[in-house]
Amino acid sequence: MLTVDFRRLGLQAGDRVLDLGCGAGRHAFEAHRRGAHTVAYDRNAGDVKDAAAMLGAMRLAGEAPAGALGTAVNGDALSLPFADGAFDRVIAAEVLEHVPADAVAMAELVRVLRPGGTLAVTVPRWFPEKVCWALTETYHAPHVPDGHVRIYTRSRLAWLVTASGLRPTRSHHAHALHSPYWWLKCALGLDRPDRWPVRLYHRFLVWDIMRRPLLTRALDRALNPILGKSLVMYAVKP
Repeated sequence: MLTVDFRRLGLQAGDRVLDLGCGAGRHAFEAHRRGAHTVAYDRNAGDVKDAAAMLGAMRLAGEAPAGALGTAVNGDALSLPFADGAFDRVIAAEVLEHVPADAVAMAELVRVLRPGGTLAVTVPRWFPEKVCWALTETYHAPHVPDGHVRIYTRSRLAWLVTASGLRPTRSHHAHALHSPYWWLKCALGLDRPDRWPVRLYHRFLVWDIMRRPLLTRALDRALNPILGKSLVMYAVKP
């Protein structure tokens, strides 16, 4: 399930791509499949190990063009172990809401992006996120590992991107059908994924992701301006 639109990101084969906070690796794998030299980066060592294994498996299976490089690196978003201008494209999907020092993380992303390069940053959208925060404190409690520490409006994210030296170019919303799922999880208990409404809705989302039927794709696009779970913003480094 991709949140970033790679056409809007401007990704081309041979680009050097950083996927910050790669998690399970969805964006890193897609960038690699499109022929990019990809670095999947995360502070979770387990995720990094899994991402490295998958990138290796993609090469062995011929799922990435010959010559495309893919690696996974463990580290902190506030101190990236890369040279200035090391990447043509940078992705930070659903990361900044977890980082107390988001301006520091953004400054690091800008530093490693080459002049003329593009960045895609995604965060939970204000309205769906506000509902989650209202339904349960566990979602954003300070003591919860990897909890959400802030809610972004579009203007706040645009200010952060602009203040970091980038020029925002466009934005959109994504994953409207996922908002009710998270509201159910928050309402019934984040630690209770076994509740039948949550299990049933999760089964529906997996089916939708795998099958991509025209009806649900059209419904998702129609609802994105209202219920889109994620805000996606693209920007260029002058």
